[in-house]
This record gives sequence, structure tokens and C-alpha cells, in this order.
Amino acid sequence: MFSFAQIEEKKMDELIQSTIKTFDVPGMSVGIIKDGKIVYAKGHGVSSLNEKQKMDENTLVGIASNSKGFTCTALAILADERKLNFDDKVTKYLPEFQMYDPYVTKEITIKDLVTHRAGLGLGQGDLMFFPEGGTQTIQDIIHNVRYLKPEHSFRSTLDYNNILFIVAGEIIHRVSGLSWADFIEQRIMKPVGMSNSYGSYNRAVAAGVKNIIAAHAPVNGKAVQVPHDWNETANAAGGIMSNLPDMLTWAEFLMNGFTTKDGTKLVSDKQIQQLWQIQQSATLAMKTPYDSHFYGYGMGWFLSDVKGHFQVQHTGGLIGTVTQFTLIPDMKLGIVVLTNQQQGNAFSAVTNTVKDNYLGIADRNWLKTLAERYTKANAEYDTQRKQAFMKSLDYIKSNAKSIRADHLVGTYNDPWFGDVVIAKQKKVYRIESKTSGRMIGELIPYAADTYIVKWDDRSYDADAFMTFTTENGIVTGATMKPLSDVTDFSFDFEDLELKKVR
Repeated sequence: MFSFAQIEEKKMDELIQSTIKTFDVPGMSVGIIKDGKIVYAKGHGVSSLNEKQKMDENTLVGIASNSKGFTCTALAILADERKLNFDDKVTKYLPEFQMYDPYVTKEITIKDLVTHRAGLGLGQGDLMFFPEGGTQTIQDIIHNVRYLKPEHSFRSTLDYNNILFIVAGEIIHRVSGLSWADFIEQRIMKPVGMSNSYGSYNRAVAAGVKNIIAAHAPVNGKAVQVPHDWNETANAAGGIMSNLPDMLTWAEFLMNGFTTKDGTKLVSDKQIQQLWQIQQSATLAMKTPYDSHFYGYGMGWFLSDVKGHFQVQHTGGLIGTVTQFTLIPDMKLGIVVLTNQQQGNAFSAVTNTVKDNYLGIADRNWLKTLAERYTKANAEYDTQRKQAFMKSLDYIKSNAKSIRADHLVGTYNDPWFGDVVIAKQKKVYRIESKTSGRMIGELIPYAADTYIVKWDDRSYDADAFMTFTTENGIVTGATMKPLSDVTDFSFDFEDLELKKVR
């Protein structure tokens, strides 16, 4: 598709437009920086399907978990100022903080918070802030971590987790006296030259920014505009709003040794080594597309080797948007892909094609390969959903006279998530979370003790099974699990232990 090591604008345009069409992405902006020069920076499609506003290089996008690199850079700055040390115990700064295991409470360090190795499972606890609209404060979240039963032993496994980044953000606040967003804007964005970026979505809106994406998600197989999704409590895990010029400036800053354009070094080499050194490794497949030999997490970034080159990368995802940020520092190459649809195959198709081009790899037609994988996976997800609802219909038909659900009515509580209420409305049974206001839906019979929770917001694609437990015929509690493998891991239903309290 490309001539090696030379990006042709027309070919890039064609790749992005084909990717947008293939994966039903309303808008995408892509930037490439090589040897300190921006060789491509352009937006395609629309930032909003409803408003038909054009997506351009200046359109603000929620970079989601790409914000984690900023959180860790902030910690490194404070470490250089000797205001903290990555090996300091968390309780030195947050004496009220507790993990489920008293030993871990005593031993967990700042470094453990930001390396996904504290023992919590994938996305465990995310329902405390996800989706948007929850009532739990940062202090609530810090308190409730103690109720999360670890899925792994301490420092044994890399399992991606957001909650502990919120805890790290509170340490930045207490040590610096600034809110996390203020610190990021004042101490990082401003000196780096990211003049059009913000520490949170609300800050961008308050500043009167008009050129900002709307979120989009597939509903019934077609992308539609959905409400913006991000909770202010989780900014340290994924709250930043940025655009192509600023993210490319960030890429150049990082590849130049964390040095600003005026020559100011914001982070020492000692701290950079910590940030860009694998702190928790992960197992690689025997054969990877880039013949990688190592893979793991540093602090704020995933680290690996691609065809013999060191790669620094992260992705970010919210309901309605996904992003990818890739650096190959020894090649002075940075690739940024920002989108307004939750389709990771789209950013992978673009990033991998560009990366192959600079690595001298013949065209592997990533768009075709990823489209085929997506089609196959999507068909499997559709089958899972259809089979579940067909089984539900069969059960209802066969047991129409015997199905009784009045005994389910009541309030259930999980210690870290809060109250969930089941109530009868006419002939329908409804479920509602009291701490996550958008988690509202209907209970549909599936089996003798199991119901399908069908959420009102169909963009979630997160319907779930809810299985009730009884003692002597009296309902005592419930557990949940996703109905389909397509459900985002942040819908952390499987870690809920709901007990009926009234």
C-alpha cells in the first residue's frame, strides 16, 4: 500500500476512509510524527452523526486510558522533587486506604497502584464509576477498594485495572495540593505545549470548546450517537480530552527524553527508566505479528519489542470512543489514532499498516484481516445473544402459569457497589442501581432461578444473567455475569455479591 518509510498522503486518506467504512466509525483523526516532523495529521468523517460536524485534526477526543501515561508522569515529577517515592507505601499518603488482605494493605506501594499487579482482576470494581452517572465519590471508591476480593495473589499477575489509578490520582492531589486535573494541565500540558487539551471532559465543555466529538456505539448493528460517558471521579484513569496536534506534541516530548520544546527536562532519566521499564510482565503467544520476545506493563504504558525495536504503546476506550497511541522511540516514530466509535479494530488496522510501512514489512492488508476477524467474532456474539433470548422465550412459553417473581422484589446490597432495587411495575419486573443511575433495565425469566437483565440503554451491549440464591424458599441474594463475550470488561458484574437486605 505504501512505499517503505515514506507516507503518501493519498494512500493514507484511502486507508482511513476504507477503515471508517469497514468498521462503521463516524469519525477518525490520525497523526504520524517521524524524526521530529509531522508527516500526516488529518481528520476524516464526522465528529457527530446528529450534527454532521466534520472531524478535523483539531477535534477534541477523550483519550481515555491514554491518560494513564500522564498520571505516571505526574508521579515521576513529584518523585524528582522528592515529594514521594514510587516505593513508598500507599498508606503513607492515604492512611485510610485498605485492600481486602491486611498484608497487601501494609505492603502495597505507589508503584503497585499503577502497574496492574495488586491482585485485582480485569476491570474489577469499575462499576463504581462506569458507566457515567454514578454517585460514588473518589473518597467512596478509595474506601470501597477494601471490599474487592482479589482474583490473584499480590504482584503475581498483570490484570488491567482502573480503580487503583484513581487512588494514585488522589495521592497526586494530597502531595501537590492541586487536583489531579489542575496538576496535569499546569505541570505537564502547559510546559509541553499541549495548549488545546484539558484534564477532563467537563473542563473542555466549561471552556466553551465546540469542536469536540460526540460518542457513538453500535445499536442493532449500526453506529448511533450516544451520551458522552466518563465519570469525573475517574479522571486519573482516563479523563483527558486532547486532539492530534497536542498528542503529537506529547509524542515528540516523550521521545525527546521527556524534554519540552524550550529544552526543559520535566522528568529525570532515573524516573524515565522506571516508567519505561517492565514492572509486570505478561505471557506472549508463541508467534506474534511482530516477532515480539517480551511484553508487559511499565508505569502508564504497555512495553514490548516489535521486529527488534522497543515499543511504547497504550490504548483507551470509553463507551462511544477508542484511541491508540504508539511510539517506537529509537525510530523517532509516533502514531496517534483517535476515533468516536468503540471499535478497536479500526485503530489497529491503521496503526499496524503505518507501523509495517516504517519497519519495512510488505503490505499484510491489516484492514482485510481485522475485518474478517471482526465479522467472525460479531457473528459469535450475535449467536450468544440470540440463543439466550430464544431459551428465555421457550422457558416463558413452557412455564407461563408457574412463573412467579414477586419474591424477588426488594433491595439487594453489594458492599462496594451499593444498593440494587428490584420492583414490580405493572406486570414487568424492573432493576435499578442506586449508585449508578444509568444501570436500569428489565428482568426477563430465563430459568427457574435465573433472569436476563436487559438494560434500557441498548448501546451498552451488556445484558447479563442474574441468578438468585435461596434458603428455605426465601431469596437471600444474587450473582451476575455477562450474557455475551462482547460485553466490555468494565461492566464488572461477576464480582458483585448481592445480598437481599429488605
